[in-house]
Amino acid sequence: MEIREVFALNLKALRQAKGMSQEELAHLADIDRTYISSLERSIYNASIDVVDRLANALEVEAADLLKKPAAGRKARLAKKMALGQ
Repeated sequence: MEIREVFALNLKALRQAKGMSQEELAHLADIDRTYISSLERSIYNASIDVVDRLANALEVEAADLLKKPAAGRKARLAKKMALGQ
């Protein structure tokens, strides 16, 4: 799994765990909602500054957005990614 995919899955999972919409996260991070959507679909790479703003908005460490999932979780996340969830 490429780091962009890891980031996309973590971003979406953390956002949903916080009960935030893409629009809410975009507002808090001062980023366009369509950019959040593109990041969650692995279309764009995020700059380190954007990673930092998203982490702050989600109240997590930037590293949490880049952590590769454990083996069991990795398979589940890969399946979700393939299904576009």
